[in-house]
Amino acid sequence: MGVLTYTDEHTSPVPPARIFKASILDSHILMPKLLPDAIKSIQLIKGDGGAGGIKQINFVGGFAKHQIDEVDEKTFTYKYTLIEGNGVSDKIEKVSYDIKFEGSADGGSISKMTTTIYTHGDFEIKDEELKAGKEKVLGLYKVVEAYLLKNPDAYV
Repeated sequence: MGVLTYTDEHTSPVPPARIFKASILDSHILMPKLLPDAIKSIQLIKGDGGAGGIKQINFVGGFAKHQIDEVDEKTFTYKYTLIEGNGVSDKIEKVSYDIKFEGSADGGSISKMTTTIYTHGDFEIKDEELKAGKEKVLGLYKVVEAYLLKNPDAYV
């Protein structure tokens, strides 16, 4: 098994509590509303949204199942593992994500996401594929950020 780990950081003018609640805690409500052409629905298929639960994201072109490893509303930390569906294949066993939102000096937030990809055998992921995956994730945060900036009373 191969293991590839990388960390990305993104700054936002939105405070950590708001962006955490919108993008993590209420993702099942907000994401299908903001991205109806990409995300049909998000549902909990096991548990109540806490550690040990499983969340299924139904995309227009498939699905993904996330096992929730940790949710901490005090530290704005969310850890989950992609265990089935889009992104998992005969070459990729699973992908783990560790997301943390911290306050920044200007009242906004800094999000740090560490991604760990577990591959089968000696399979190596191409740089272009990594870049495309990173851009998709950043795009999701940008959509939520834009919504929160446009709706300053949402998720206060």
